[in-house]
Amino acid sequence: MPRFSVIVPVHQVQAYLHECLESVLGQSFTDVELIAVDDRSPDGCGAIIDSYAARDRRVVAVHLAENTGVGRARNAGIAHATGDYLLFLDGDDTLTPGALRAVADRLAETAGPDLLVFDHARTYWDGRVARDRRSHLLSHGGPPPGPLTDRPELLRLPPVAWNKAYRREFVERHGLSFPPGWYEDVPWTYPALLGAGSVAVLDRVCVHHRQRRRGSIRRTTSSHHFDVFDQYDRLFDHLDRHPVHDRWRPALHRRMADHLLLIYNSPGRLPRSSRAAYFGRCGQTLRRLRPQDPGRAGGPRRLLVRLGARHVFDAVRAAGTLRRRLRALARTARLAGRAAALRTHYRLQRHRPLDPRLAVFTADRYGGYACNPAAVETAVRGLAPHLRTAWITTPEHAGTLPPGVRRLQPDSPAYWTALARATYLINNVNFPHAYAKRPGQVNLHTHQGTPLGHMGLDVQDDPAASAGRDFARMLAHTDRWDYCLSANPHSSVVWERAYPAGYATLEYGQPRNDVLLQASADDVLRLRAALGLPEGVTALLYAPAHRDHRHGFRPAADPARLGRELGPGFAVLYRGWAAGLPEDLPGNVLDVSAHRSVQELCLASDGLITDYASLMFDYAVLDRPVVVHAEDWTACRIARGAYLDITAEPPGPVAGSADELLTVLRTGAWRGPESTRLRAAFRARYCPWDDGHAAERVVRRVFLGEPGGQPPVVPPEARRPAPAPDLARAQAHEHRRTQDFGDVYDQTRDPAPDA
Repeated sequence: MPRFSVIVPVHQVQAYLHECLESVLGQSFTDVELIAVDDRSPDGCGAIIDSYAARDRRVVAVHLAENTGVGRARNAGIAHATGDYLLFLDGDDTLTPGALRAVADRLAETAGPDLLVFDHARTYWDGRVARDRRSHLLSHGGPPPGPLTDRPELLRLPPVAWNKAYRREFVERHGLSFPPGWYEDVPWTYPALLGAGSVAVLDRVCVHHRQRRRGSIRRTTSSHHFDVFDQYDRLFDHLDRHPVHDRWRPALHRRMADHLLLIYNSPGRLPRSSRAAYFGRCGQTLRRLRPQDPGRAGGPRRLLVRLGARHVFDAVRAAGTLRRRLRALARTARLAGRAAALRTHYRLQRHRPLDPRLAVFTADRYGGYACNPAAVETAVRGLAPHLRTAWITTPEHAGTLPPGVRRLQPDSPAYWTALARATYLINNVNFPHAYAKRPGQVNLHTHQGTPLGHMGLDVQDDPAASAGRDFARMLAHTDRWDYCLSANPHSSVVWERAYPAGYATLEYGQPRNDVLLQASADDVLRLRAALGLPEGVTALLYAPAHRDHRHGFRPAADPARLGRELGPGFAVLYRGWAAGLPEDLPGNVLDVSAHRSVQELCLASDGLITDYASLMFDYAVLDRPVVVHAEDWTACRIARGAYLDITAEPPGPVAGSADELLTVLRTGAWRGPESTRLRAAFRARYCPWDDGHAAERVVRRVFLGEPGGQPPVVPPEARRPAPAPDLARAQAHEHRRTQDFGDVYDQTRDPAPDA
């Protein structure tokens, strides 16, 4: 008997069905049966289901003789289910990675409740992903699992079947089933919530609910929307048969009123000719089902509905819409006026003389104190104290600035004053198009690392990467650069071709990597302690790259699976992208995506796992193991283009799948002799100038005007990167042993004679 039965009703979703089924079968938790119900779909859905059933014994294919609708198709799936818990998934939706494992763990933590409610996110056809706005209702900080009376706020969640796991025995005991027609979830969801002896919650997005551009109920104009009245009649009939639930009538009446009006107010759902009839049915239903003690009256709009005053209701709604539009127009006018004032202010400031002592820095589109600009700014304060530095960033990142560094608010008067009058401007992206470089201003562009994928003009032939880019504007920005920082000979060639302009290339290495050679053993141990890494644990930094050819972000290797299968002797430091961070990670997986410094994470870790992130070039400076997870290398090369085949000249072992990655890590091949050989060759090619003095060379050349970019590069054989954690521990232990011996020696020496 499997733990879960996932029931998928299928009708005219052949374009999305593969992704749906793969999202279930590809889960790290495999104790599941997938019951796919072909609701007499006229397209290829039935054949798709059969093909999956033929190659995976966990798939049960059910074919209905006639089209019955979503509700009856789910009932057919329930009849075939053998799992402890039932989950429902629409044929165009997907489970998120690790969802079933998270559900299983939460069920175990909460002693197997009748019902587990989890969260979802809407995924739009244009790539947007939005978590449900009522997610806070699922906080684990609430009461323990119990009846709905302990968490009545759960009634405010959407009345859908696919955001819950249901104990199958509970469903059978209560005789729950789906009715025919649209909005079939209503008379299923509320009776399930009311009848459950224990309801638990999981504050995690487990389902991505697809918002199709066409084809969904929300975007279909049809008289079938009138089915909603029958569904609420069924719900209140259920209440009539179960008087024990009478206390919930006022709350459910309010939810019904909100739902009915949502349909009425949604453009395109109701045929224009039936809107009056629908409104009349709303009033009749609200009056007929109104409880004796309705609780809160519900406001004037519900009163208008009960009275049948449709024209007044529409007028009030139109007045509210007009009021919101007028407010939006007023706000737009205020913003336009402010923008005009700032443009005038900037033009006036450009007539004032340049400030020879002012240097302005920023990085990562006004993010925090980071990357090469931060390392250069630190060196400026140490080597050129006669200069004043300022950093452009938002209040959110103000805490990252060192003491004494002035913060400039983006698009403020002070910001435009600084752009107009600063002599030095340093960035790793570009300043705004409205900024016009003045004679005497010095622009230093540091870039964001060594390029693997195509950059600049080289992406013109790559559809995914070039979409929406203005290459003429990009070249205009490039023409403002006086200096372009290069990490290695490979980068110098790429920048010259991808960003052709009259700048001088500074072949100095990456200032942000200086700390990787300057940090001590004590620094390494301190950073590990700050992350909460136990002594002796092997910490692997997992840093997957962004994909231009995929909307959103999903790591190719599941961090939770890595943590579970590697075991307590390992810790996984996951640094991902904000759009797709995993949730509910095991105890040995740390989400460090928001950590202020990736260099600190490098210092604290024993090895790096990445796919195509430029971080691999930085990490090689440390001479610590790197594993390349190249599962979709071909797709990435086609979508973005690449300057080199990272699988042919890698910095370490290459894994072609998540299973291969685990094998490399379990067997120790990730830090074996072949790994050392590959890393040495990689370092020689891509880290020739990273010797711990890159920032100093930049300051002496750009800010102090010293020719030659002194000091000279330290030969590779003479460099001493920060010790790896195991060596750092040994050095610290030896230091303590030597210190203890010295203390004992001092205590046993004869006291010195008096003078």
